[in-house]
Amino acid sequence: MSTERELSISVTYGESKLEFKGSPEVVMRSLHEFVSKQLPNMDLARAISINYSLNDLIQMFKDFVRVTPEGPRVWAQDKKLSDRDVILLQLVASRIAHLSGKSQTDAMGVGEIELSTGLYPKTISSRLSELTKSALVERVGTDSGGKYRIATIGTSRLAEQLSKKFKQ
Repeated sequence: MSTERELSISVTYGESKLEFKGSPEVVMRSLHEFVSKQLPNMDLARAISINYSLNDLIQMFKDFVRVTPEGPRVWAQDKKLSDRDVILLQLVASRIAHLSGKSQTDAMGVGEIELSTGLYPKTISSRLSELTKSALVERVGTDSGGKYRIATIGTSRLAEQLSKKFKQ
């Protein structure tokens, strides 16, 4: 009585986990097929994916924002910033505070932005409307009214703009 032994291989790559079982020939062929077809695709997908980590945001905006005991704040008094930049930076500071566990949410309402930045509510509302239309900020509906958070593309564009403007 001949019994063929079964080969079992478990592969973990990033967040993907696969298991191959069967005859050694079948398992090796399946593994080779996976590696030759999927890994390049995963690497390509990773190359075009963007998701800023807490460390990324701190490195990008360390000269412009701080998280204080009073909350996240724009900290660039020596720099001439537009109202639009101040609002975007305030939303970045809010995201940093949230990612670091200092705040329950990264979204802010007009009143919260006013208290943090000193800008007038009408100015904030007008800029947020423009920023939302250009997809740099997203509106988040809540029970207590609309709140806003910076979008990933808004983070990217703000970093590019500030680096050009202040040659960091």
